[in-house]
Amino acid sequence: MADFHQEPLITTLHALYESFDKGAYLATLERRLEQHAQHKNITLLLPSLYSELHSAGVLDNIVQQIREVRYLRDVVVALGGTSEEAQFREARDYFRQLEDAHRQVRIIWVDGPRIQELLALMAEREIPTGEQGKGQSVWIALGYLFAQDRSDVIALHDCDIVTYDRILLGRLIEPVVNPNNDFQFCKGYYARISPTDRAMKGRATRLFVTPFVDTMAQIMCQRQHPYLERFFLYHRAFKYPLAGEFCFTSDLARGLNIAYDWGLEVATLSQVYDQLTARQIAQIDLAPNYEHKHQELAPEDRERGLHRMVVDIAKFYLTYMRSHGVALDDAFVDMVLHTYYQTAIKYIRKYSYDADVNGLTFNLYEEESAASYFRGFLWDAWMQSKGPQEAKLIPSWNRVAYVFPEIYDRLWAAVEQDNTQD
Repeated sequence: MADFHQEPLITTLHALYESFDKGAYLATLERRLEQHAQHKNITLLLPSLYSELHSAGVLDNIVQQIREVRYLRDVVVALGGTSEEAQFREARDYFRQLEDAHRQVRIIWVDGPRIQELLALMAEREIPTGEQGKGQSVWIALGYLFAQDRSDVIALHDCDIVTYDRILLGRLIEPVVNPNNDFQFCKGYYARISPTDRAMKGRATRLFVTPFVDTMAQIMCQRQHPYLERFFLYHRAFKYPLAGEFCFTSDLARGLNIAYDWGLEVATLSQVYDQLTARQIAQIDLAPNYEHKHQELAPEDRERGLHRMVVDIAKFYLTYMRSHGVALDDAFVDMVLHTYYQTAIKYIRKYSYDADVNGLTFNLYEEESAASYFRGFLWDAWMQSKGPQEAKLIPSWNRVAYVFPEIYDRLWAAVEQDNTQD
């Protein structure tokens, strides 16, 4: 059962409903959302790879669950991973089952010729558009939604969630769409326990991000950088900062720069921190457990798995510190990575006790080895971020529209042509 603990900086919304009848809770939740949807248009944004259409019923369950809800005005799928027209048509036909008399569905063919032509036009105007990946796909989809100009609240989640159900979707949206709340941004969190291995997952969060931001908050306090101390305490307040599920208002989203690497989630949290007050930010427990694909450690390959993920996340944090007045050098980063490692070891001991009392398997050697690798990945991030490097961020759509005023009309036309032309 969930606890009652509240973080000092943001609001935590717990899963207290789990003590009661789940079916009755879902009915009440969706009835409230349908009432809110009479006054605010709710959109679901789904970043999806073409390969996920064939992932053994996982996406089938997600689509079936979404078909049951009646409070979504639009569903937009940002389709990546294919430049073949036949595959795009297959995906378009597949996701059309979400459409009904009250809900429009659009597939954004990110790798298709029309979208790629627009990206090239933006590059000619010296507008950075990032690299192919989830961040770029989300950014393009947001541009299309702003071109439509009828979304008030936008929710986003991945398409590889094995344990997906309608409660997850409804709880993600409700805090932001509820007119009695002040929230403009809500982040999901959950437990990550493998039902087959009976073991804790989420290594990048547990073994890197959490001990790292703890370490940096302490160091920034000692070095009298109060703004950055609060910044890292804010990141520490999130129970699962790397969760891919969040919901925000369209007004907020228009002004967000979007990271196009594995730093997407922590960069989004940072953008939100810069634009909102703490009382406008919440996190919510979405599910008793969450299962999706797991990344390999890939210690020898900087371009894969947790190696690339941790490097990208660390590069974002290092660049953020430098851009806020902290001079970094080899000696400072060397101190940081060793202090981080000691903090991670302390957390690993706590995880081991937690696993033991819950009857989970826990490999202490593998956990400590992963933290040791992450310490090395942190140094890789520093070596890659030296010099005049900037965070890998795509400009907000407010900025893009200022430089390229006709972009919304052209983006809307491109997506409509892809979706209506046979």
